[in-house]
Amino acid sequence: MARTYRPLDGVLLFDKSLELSSNDALQKVRRLFQAEKAGHTGTLDPLATGLLPICFGEATKFSNALLDADKTYRALLRLGQTTTTGDAEGEIVAEHPVDVGQADVDAVLAKFRGEIRQLPPMHSALKHKGKPLYEYIRKGETIERELRDVVIHELLLNSFGGNEMDITVRCSKGTYIRTLAEDIGAALGCGAHLTGLRRIAIAHLDLNDAYNWQQLEAMDGAERDACILPLETLMPDMPRLQLDDVQVKRLAQGQRLALDTGLPDGRVGLYGAQGFVGVGLLQGRRLAPDRLLSGVAKQAAKPSLAENFGVEQ
Repeated sequence: MARTYRPLDGVLLFDKSLELSSNDALQKVRRLFQAEKAGHTGTLDPLATGLLPICFGEATKFSNALLDADKTYRALLRLGQTTTTGDAEGEIVAEHPVDVGQADVDAVLAKFRGEIRQLPPMHSALKHKGKPLYEYIRKGETIERELRDVVIHELLLNSFGGNEMDITVRCSKGTYIRTLAEDIGAALGCGAHLTGLRRIAIAHLDLNDAYNWQQLEAMDGAERDACILPLETLMPDMPRLQLDDVQVKRLAQGQRLALDTGLPDGRVGLYGAQGFVGVGLLQGRRLAPDRLLSGVAKQAAKPSLAENFGVEQ
């Protein structure tokens, strides 16, 4: 019997387990919810577990709101060993005695807080001439890469003992935690690689509010649907602008509005009588549509001549 899919809008905070790739998790959740359309907000490495927001329907239009957001990870490092990949999936290439104390660790971690530079790993999805770097390294090719500027907003030591270190990292977009682990090991003089990684937050979204597969599978349909958050969840800090029906209609027709909002230039959340309708772009006193809900655009009829008066084209 063919599976029936349904229109569904919103965001699910999913706790990805180790055995699932990000795409596998997406497809399993989509089938479970019988959603017509779904996407995620950025992949997790195969070694990583934790927070993977899954967007249904209209929410996929706004998932890029999280692409530039800070992310927080809990990471486990093994000191004294370096691997071909920088994590536990690679082969051990060097081993060194671990002769470091708490004071050494504290001093080294302090050097990695704030703005730092990283060399992207070859075992990554970063593109070169349209192909991810990991495809080159699988063929034995090493591509020259440039150092990248990233920001480590927080770097906390949860525990340290023997050859293991447990840290929490809140970092900017583009940060490679496996590279951070390798660089910390190099600075300690003993080498290190990443043995565990768990994403615990993306901006304001927290893993404590997420559901794992076993929890979702045990629910009935109504209970699962209650786990879905409104798509505005993706952009809580965006300024809000309330519009009337005529203004919403004009934006849906691609027009720009002349408004004195008092808000700073940039993207704003747009709200009509029925709630959230999309995102607009403010430039001076001009408001242009950026991304609107499909239903809003479909409901917009051809404007009359009277509606065009006073509207900037």
